[in-house]
Amino acid sequence: MSAEIPWHAAYPPPRGAAPSISREELLQWIQEGKQAGKDFVLVDLRRTDYEGGTIQGSLNLPAQSLYPTIPTLYSLVSNSTVKYVIWYCGSSAGRGTRAAGWFADYLEDQQNGEIKSLILSGGIKGWVAAGPEYISLMDGYNVSVWTK
Repeated sequence: MSAEIPWHAAYPPPRGAAPSISREELLQWIQEGKQAGKDFVLVDLRRTDYEGGTIQGSLNLPAQSLYPTIPTLYSLVSNSTVKYVIWYCGSSAGRGTRAAGWFADYLEDQQNGEIKSLILSGGIKGWVAAGPEYISLMDGYNVSVWTK
């Protein structure tokens, strides 16, 4: 029996690691009036584990189909006021770091130093675990998913 090849094996590994943003800093941005879609873009990379809710204003771009769409995402972001693209998955330890790295590589290839690719530390699990102040900023929150 052979080992299953991971989905990301079809794509090159990121050349480097993207920096991260803490959930506390993102919460502060939101409280200061920075807006998803205007000042930053939140990308939820989960596919089948998308249930349970997402941070308000997030796009759902599953990691498994993301790589070929990076040029299109870049085109949309670079023609907007957005300066940060913030990536997250369940814990932001796999899909989140990979996607943020790919986008950071693409930004570097485009010689774009204006836009930053960031990983949300702790992912959505960390966001939910941080308590009511964070959960109140979610769409579709379903407590039963988080208490399994």
